[in-house]
Amino acid sequence: MNDNGPITLNDGQLRQMQLKELDALLYFKEFCDENGLLFYFCGGCCIGSLRTGGFVPWDDDIDVFMPRDDYEKLHALWKEKSKNPRFLCLRTDDTIFTGNIFTTIVDTSATCVKANQAHLDIPHGLSMDVFPIDGCPTGIRRKIQKLWALTYSLFLAQVVPENHGGVVALGSRILLGLFRGKKLREKIWRLAEKKMSKYRIKDCSLITELCTGPHYMQCEYPKEVFESAVYREFEGYQMPIPAGYDTYLKIAFGDYMELPPEEKRVPHHDVVYLDLNKSCYEYHKERRQKENSGK
Repeated sequence: MNDNGPITLNDGQLRQMQLKELDALLYFKEFCDENGLLFYFCGGCCIGSLRTGGFVPWDDDIDVFMPRDDYEKLHALWKEKSKNPRFLCLRTDDTIFTGNIFTTIVDTSATCVKANQAHLDIPHGLSMDVFPIDGCPTGIRRKIQKLWALTYSLFLAQVVPENHGGVVALGSRILLGLFRGKKLREKIWRLAEKKMSKYRIKDCSLITELCTGPHYMQCEYPKEVFESAVYREFEGYQMPIPAGYDTYLKIAFGDYMELPPEEKRVPHHDVVYLDLNKSCYEYHKERRQKENSGK
């Protein structure tokens, strides 16, 4: 653990991390193919597949979308049918608090501790993020959906959102202060999740993303963008991206083929410890031994 804060990865270390992340992606794809689950690249991986046929050079993780119905099936199917214990499918529930408002596929053969999760007793493996996409209503129902999504995010993550304005931060602190109990917060986020995701994709003309933060929550995509997947090369493999990728990426990112300013070409996550050759279980064992020896 780096007590001095996040570590800076050089280009070589970041590339090694990217190539290691392919292991989880390939296993995830195989699992989804075998079980009839639809997913597609989103964000940086989608852009990278089109721009260079691989990772964006400064990207530090893999992100995918799944339609809500498939997303909900994933966790249960993984428990029942996953054949490789190296890869975990983690989502906050009665048994674990991950600190994430989405699902992660975790490669336990490596250790990657992110700053916002360093205090949590979870498998700190190398993770890829799985985000649901949902039906998007219109008018007042859409405004209510976004309020439920913000409530879900706040009470599940239990962290005051940063960089979204003082009013949002103040309101979040007040709400978390009023509702302090663990069980009560869980009841609130479970209700909020149910309310925000009740709009079925098949019944809507638009699709939105509710678990990727307040900014992207504002995006509304034509349903046909995500009706199917097309395949593009990614690091030597054929990987799915949304059939309407151009529309999706332009709405979410603007001119996605243009490189961002140099100062923004940096990894998005703060990593405080990384060892691609050490199992996260071994890391936890060493950490506990160190803590016990210090008592």
